[in-house]
Amino acid sequence: MALPEEKYTTDAYLLSNPSWDIEDSPWKAAAAAGLLKTCGVTPESVCEIGCGAGRVLLELKKYYPGAEFCGYEIAPAAARFWETCADKSIRFILGDFLKHNKAHYDLILLLDVMEHLGDPFTFLNGLHGSADYYLFHVPLDLNALAVLREVPLLTQRKEVGHLHYFTKNLALELLRECGFEVIAWTYTGAYLNTPRKTWKTRVAALPRLLACAINKDWGVRLLGGETVLVLARSAVK
Repeated sequence: MALPEEKYTTDAYLLSNPSWDIEDSPWKAAAAAGLLKTCGVTPESVCEIGCGAGRVLLELKKYYPGAEFCGYEIAPAAARFWETCADKSIRFILGDFLKHNKAHYDLILLLDVMEHLGDPFTFLNGLHGSADYYLFHVPLDLNALAVLREVPLLTQRKEVGHLHYFTKNLALELLRECGFEVIAWTYTGAYLNTPRKTWKTRVAALPRLLACAINKDWGVRLLGGETVLVLARSAVK
């Protein structure tokens, strides 16, 4: 029986996602930097777990040029992107963060990671003590339209490797259950801001705008198209 990690330790993920979502890196970095600024957090050391192609770190370095950056990734196929990374000062490590990391950071990033974890409770609980702050980015796949159609959820599972599906409140509750104190959260406006738009997402943008204008949370739970950024710290002593 295949384990969830095998999608990343083999070339399976690369074959389904040949660009490793590099196109999304600038807006993710901008959203992350925006929330950190709002909360008055200016990190001097940043580690991204599940850094993929590493381009979010490269983009974030523009916001924090004096900070130290490193990225952990378990997928050997992602390492080919690191060789073309323009900034050689970013340190990339191929391996399991929980097994190999010995350092403490101002900020740990987990961007689009929670939904891929075979055992999110064990992994998230294992992070405590590794950083002052943790920044999570979570796609909100679970909405009424997706449940009715079902195909989007199955596609996310097969092609992108999403094992868990979240609403905003389910994501926040999981973090709290795993010992994190939520400092702030924000929607990213993904259905408007992501650069890769298909004709389907363009058509869906208008009803999503209208629904969210009436009630943002209700609109997201009804029609989806959103992600959430969450800044947290450990509540475990």
